[in-house]
Amino acid sequence: MTKQYPVHGAGLGLRRELLTQLEEQGTSAIDFMEVAPENWIGVGGKFGKSFRKFTEQVPFVIHGLSLSIGSPAPLDEDLVFAIKDFMKEHDIKSYSEHLTYCSDDGQLYDLLPIPFSEEAVHYVAGRIKRVQEILEQRIAIENGSYYTVAPGSEMKEIEFIQAILDEADCDLLLDVNNIYVNSVNHRYDAVEFLKALPAERIAYAHIAGHYNEAEDLIVDTHGADVIEPVWDLLDIAYDHFDVFPTLVERDFNIPPLEELMCEVNRVHDYQKKYLPETQQAHG
Repeated sequence: MTKQYPVHGAGLGLRRELLTQLEEQGTSAIDFMEVAPENWIGVGGKFGKSFRKFTEQVPFVIHGLSLSIGSPAPLDEDLVFAIKDFMKEHDIKSYSEHLTYCSDDGQLYDLLPIPFSEEAVHYVAGRIKRVQEILEQRIAIENGSYYTVAPGSEMKEIEFIQAILDEADCDLLLDVNNIYVNSVNHRYDAVEFLKALPAERIAYAHIAGHYNEAEDLIVDTHGADVIEPVWDLLDIAYDHFDVFPTLVERDFNIPPLEELMCEVNRVHDYQKKYLPETQQAHG
């Protein structure tokens, strides 16, 4: 049986810096787009009209920044209800969040690691279930990048992710770059980690660039081109899991659209290696 994904093909994150270029050059080579809902909920005027134009042309997914699913603070249900309305208004296909936290008594403006523990599994899974109950659909959780293991951790990262996905019965937003970053920073085998993830949970994927702070320290910035080892890991993922939707993320140092489209088209090329011609979005 063929797995059903919320979107298909190769996507690009929509940033305001790209609006004019996309309006001029069109979106025919982009299969889907993604935004952070916090940046667009309630936006009107010129930007609101432009966003509506794109959501009418291209399937959209949303990737949250501030739900803080692992936070000790109460779940922001008002935000979840606002996201539900936003998804309905723009026919959004999927909502995802980070398997991290970014708030306690206030916004921390960073994505911090959750302790890899059984207690945290139950706590986070319960919060994910509540979000899914409000939205009346499954959400996807992204494997995050982290730079130190949180105090109180009792299990490996891969075990923690697997346990969350199972207990919450949610999907996975597979961030290929985060696997590579963590494999260098925490000295594990990226391919082994990748293949241990459950194929049936994958909703779609991110691929992005990063910054090499030192030989043994990589910072996940989304501010550079995707490097060859990350492309290789995506190729291995397609070979192992079959093709899944994949989106190019770029959050700053944003180059001209033509350069970003080179990466989107490269995703298409990798997908074509494993898809029959009849299934290719851009044959």
